[in-house]
Amino acid sequence: MRLAQPLEVEDWVVQSMPDASPVKWHLAHTTWFFERFVLRPLGVPPVSEAYDYLFNSYYESVGSRHPRARRGMLTRPTAAEVVAYRSAVDARLAELEGSTRLAEVAEALELGKNHEEQHQELLLTDLKHLFGENPLAPAYLVEREDEVRSPGEATTMTWHRFEGGLASIGHDGSSFAFDNEHPRHQVFVAPFELASRLVTCGEYLAFIEDGGYRRPELWLSEGWAWVNAPGCAARRAPMYWDLDAGTLFTLRGKRALVANEPVCHVTYYEADAYARWARSRLPREAEWEVAAERCGAEQRMAETSRAARSHDANGAFMEDEALHPLAARRGAGIAQLFGDAWEWTASAYEPYPGFAPLPGAFGEYNGKFMVSQMVLRGGSCATPRDHIRATYRNFFPPSAAWQFTGIRLARDIP
Repeated sequence: MRLAQPLEVEDWVVQSMPDASPVKWHLAHTTWFFERFVLRPLGVPPVSEAYDYLFNSYYESVGSRHPRARRGMLTRPTAAEVVAYRSAVDARLAELEGSTRLAEVAEALELGKNHEEQHQELLLTDLKHLFGENPLAPAYLVEREDEVRSPGEATTMTWHRFEGGLASIGHDGSSFAFDNEHPRHQVFVAPFELASRLVTCGEYLAFIEDGGYRRPELWLSEGWAWVNAPGCAARRAPMYWDLDAGTLFTLRGKRALVANEPVCHVTYYEADAYARWARSRLPREAEWEVAAERCGAEQRMAETSRAARSHDANGAFMEDEALHPLAARRGAGIAQLFGDAWEWTASAYEPYPGFAPLPGAFGEYNGKFMVSQMVLRGGSCATPRDHIRATYRNFFPPSAAWQFTGIRLARDIP
């Protein structure tokens, strides 16, 4: 609700593409999740039976649902009715405090909290796509003069060596994790090097100026078809870039490209092509996780004060309200492993050895999407800080770019 506060009611309803959902739908769907999976098993009647159809996302075992691509047609219930729905469900959840039945739904309640955090990020990225389609290029938040951020210091990309060998990856079960992070298992990792920071806009611009989008030898076959798809002549730069004007669109409005900031909103195809151009490759997800754990980046994220988090080894998160990736800082070792931009990996999204989906409807949460997707790691400037961890596996199809997706390079050691 706080994220929706700066918006006008007209902003709540519109759906800019099939993959993005209206703000109002995010607010209603996350409410429905708690009502359907926490309150309903305890015998609490629903606010409206119709909401099971309107606000179910993809839970086939729960019942039929409104088509995803037509969520923007739902002018009713109204925004005011959705707010009332949230208030009613919040009040019913609050009544569980101290209840002897709370233990029955504790796991669903925790999953619901993490599910809502995912939709907080989606609310921002979907809204950015909506505003980015508007010729007026409206700002979600207008930056005040005292908030204007420094473009950051120039940092030289360096390489950090990892010797490889047998390593354990995956979640150990000591705290919450999604089912796709389990089970922890051993993998063999060959020696590799990982870049010290994310690829910047300036570096990506050099790729463009060197004919990167016109050189088929740099692209996967499917990526080259994506670049040259009929009616897509503008695919010569990342989403939200205006090469002619030297600007890009952000949640704070349109502004000049900043060379030292991480490039973001790139597809897997673009990330892979850039890596080939840079005589490198994308990291495999096991390599990324090994590097994150061995560098202790997750521990630093927990220990660093909020005021300094935008400037330490990790990047910006939702709470920092940068709303855009920030330039890496000097002296951070391997920087930006968490925050700023999701990092494409070279790994297809598939189950770990011994993976078992959760029982019931929750088994549909992750497992059934393990096809035609690539894994991303690390979180972004739109991710809630306590939502991310070293084992977290995000996934999107290779053509997706409306999320804050960026590039970190890796390379083999002969």
